[in-house]
Amino acid sequence: MEFHLRGTIDVLNRRSMALIALVTTFAGVALVIDRPKGTILEWFAFPLLVIGGSIFAWAVWPRTESRIDNRPSIAKRLLHLLTWNGRLVPYFPGFGAAVLLMDLGYNLILSSPTALQTEDIIVILGAATLLSYGLVPERFARERDFVLLFFLWLNVILVAPLLIARAYYANFEASVDVYSWVALAPEAGAVLSLLGVANSVHAVAGSTAPGMTFVPQHLAVQVTVVITTSCSGIYSFGIFASAFLAFVLTEYERMTQRVWMLLGLGLMTSYLANVLRMVVIVLIGYYTDTAQTDLQNMLIAHSYAGWIIFLAWIALFWGIVFRFFETPVRKENEVKPVIPRNRGVLCGICAKSLTPILPGYRCRCGKFYHVACATTVGECPRCHRQMQLPQTTTESGA
Repeated sequence: MEFHLRGTIDVLNRRSMALIALVTTFAGVALVIDRPKGTILEWFAFPLLVIGGSIFAWAVWPRTESRIDNRPSIAKRLLHLLTWNGRLVPYFPGFGAAVLLMDLGYNLILSSPTALQTEDIIVILGAATLLSYGLVPERFARERDFVLLFFLWLNVILVAPLLIARAYYANFEASVDVYSWVALAPEAGAVLSLLGVANSVHAVAGSTAPGMTFVPQHLAVQVTVVITTSCSGIYSFGIFASAFLAFVLTEYERMTQRVWMLLGLGLMTSYLANVLRMVVIVLIGYYTDTAQTDLQNMLIAHSYAGWIIFLAWIALFWGIVFRFFETPVRKENEVKPVIPRNRGVLCGICAKSLTPILPGYRCRCGKFYHVACATTVGECPRCHRQMQLPQTTTESGA
């Protein structure tokens, strides 16, 4: 019983630390990609990345010698397809170096100014992932695939649309403000109207971004907020969406109806959180700014509120997801070998089918293993719980 309790506490501690690491790391990523310039927050990006990465490494590092995870996840199948059955993986460092050179060439030849912008940082992070992919031990394949898919999705969501728009308009200085026009300004304006804040969304001369005009309570003049791409919160949405897509692809073996529902819920609520961010910024300016403050309260909220709301949303959503996937802890006398009723259930270690002749063991996370395979490892490769086999339970209770 003591052994079982100690294993359960260790799993819960590691999951809690993984959540803390996730929030800390993404705080650093958000500051790197969408840093609030001119504020002290931008200097916390590197320390947050180091601290978050260190905590995450501690949380996932195996306590005992672990086997390679042969789970046929969606991520493995997708990467296997994209890399031509794995033939392109050895060339990842070359691809990463080529991406770096192309980004530098783009900045020197086509872009002005030549300084690295947000999109350049996203591309460089993706290239660094390709360069280091082969250096990660195979036992951390799931974490390695998660990071690679995260930066690939980040480039697909945030960089590719910008390049396509610039090529289409033959203007390499243009920004993509379609998101602000279609999915942010009208929705935020509608919410503000429901809250009693009269406003209007309209075009602004000299800008491709929409403007939102309202009159603060303590000011007698109209205020127009121009919602550009950098101010729209699209970067925060892109970070969350990329991470969530990578999480789903690496944690699931197939896209079931439940997985599609979870994916849709995550993306929709992330979008709603971004609309809330815009609403909060305007409300702060509407209710608190005066002639003396001269919209400084709204500007401060613009610099800090978005980042804080983003972190609060990350912590809340991922905490719920971690809790949702946490199955109730069984009583010790309920832990016993099981034979799955459905055919085609695969062992999470050897990836071979479980049959009545080869009985299986079901971990509390729901993963099945051959009893013989489970006895060769000290913990579940998926959730890192201690394997509570019948003979182990008998020994601990003696």
